[in-house]
Amino acid sequence: MLFPLALACHAGQKVGLACLLCYSHITQSKAVQTGSLVPEEMSSQVRLRLLPRARCLFDEPVQVKVAGLRSRQVVTLRAGSTDEKGVLFRSSATYRADETGAIDLDRDPSLSGSYVGVEPMGLLWSMKADTLHKRFQKTNSLNPHVVKFSVHEEESEGRILAEATNERCLTRQGVSRLPVKEGNIRGVLFTPPGEGPFPAVLDVCTFMCEKRASLLANRGFVVLAVAVYNEEPDNVKNIHLDYFEEAVGFLLRQTKVGSKGVGVVSRSKGGDIALSIAAFLPGVEAAVWINGCNGNLAVPLYYKNCQILSPILFDHSKVIPTDSGASIVKYGAKNPLAEENKASLVPIERAKGHFLFAAGEEDLQWDSKAYMGQMVDRLKRHGKENFESLSYPRAGHLLEPPYGPYCLSSFHGVVDIPVLWGGEPRSHAAAEVHLWKKIQEFLRTHLSCDATRSKAKL
Repeated sequence: MLFPLALACHAGQKVGLACLLCYSHITQSKAVQTGSLVPEEMSSQVRLRLLPRARCLFDEPVQVKVAGLRSRQVVTLRAGSTDEKGVLFRSSATYRADETGAIDLDRDPSLSGSYVGVEPMGLLWSMKADTLHKRFQKTNSLNPHVVKFSVHEEESEGRILAEATNERCLTRQGVSRLPVKEGNIRGVLFTPPGEGPFPAVLDVCTFMCEKRASLLANRGFVVLAVAVYNEEPDNVKNIHLDYFEEAVGFLLRQTKVGSKGVGVVSRSKGGDIALSIAAFLPGVEAAVWINGCNGNLAVPLYYKNCQILSPILFDHSKVIPTDSGASIVKYGAKNPLAEENKASLVPIERAKGHFLFAAGEEDLQWDSKAYMGQMVDRLKRHGKENFESLSYPRAGHLLEPPYGPYCLSSFHGVVDIPVLWGGEPRSHAAAEVHLWKKIQEFLRTHLSCDATRSKAKL
């Protein structure tokens, strides 16, 4: 068992050892203040439990159960969390207890609130900020995502009946985190516990974020997270593939790595970089492309001091403003298949490894589904079968590891305005759960490990 059993409980309950441990953890934890979630008095009968434990990994589901209510009592369940920028995100849903006074979110539907229907993890993915255009910031893997759950009466001004704290860790016990400053590389290396051998993955983030890399390390991959933009995008006049080649070499030298090549995981601008890594560099066995472009976006791409891909430019006149203050930029990138952009298309048919393409059909950042279709057609024309493609109806751009708050709109660091990301929250959350499992299966399938390779490096 990775974490000690901890059942959330309320003040005044007669508890066993497991609950006492949890109550001590809750009261001593540096949990965030969530406004109304500080009770003056709580019922001595109602119990709120998070199963199988109150401390888990970020990408693990929890079962939320309430007991001790009156038969058929209507209550409101709330969740709240503060991100790294100090922004408070909240959700709420109204439930009716069964005849025994129990509520189980795996079974019972929300009647109203942030979502309706049976949604076991709805209180997590439906959390949003009170102000517009805020994205939940969780880029550092050292601190857990702390969520305060609470049960409130419908009457009595929403008096709190019970509460519990869920710590959702990005790094499991034994995973090492090492900031990397070697040669030109600036990134963070995550290594699983144990001797290995482990497959190696390069996580290409548009802007530096440790979440996906640390969660993959929890699942048995050695992962190096690097960013496309290590400085302000306006200051970046070109990108050099040599930087990512250096990162691949660094990964393959790690003593616990047993794969003969690496996998690459990417989204958005990182997507076309990942395609270029797979097409132009040796040693890439698998590449995951999520909601990106099939051509090189924004700035020229160089390799060995020569330009290998020209940029697809952005037409700001095609940005569509909305009443919310956020814009749709989906149609701003010029057509990759236009004659003037042919030199920008990534020659993915050159790749020796396998591809996993994933597109949200309601992506409002890029025309990702169309780009994915163009890549599939290109590979088929070249007689290639080294790809899988996934299309998610009603999912948007920000497909991430599951159970984080869905983001409708936020400030875009490249185009320098608030943008709409697209997607319907429930469908988007379901797509994240499915895609996260597929990514891990894909990488394990195509990154073969050899124990003799890791031993040879010792």
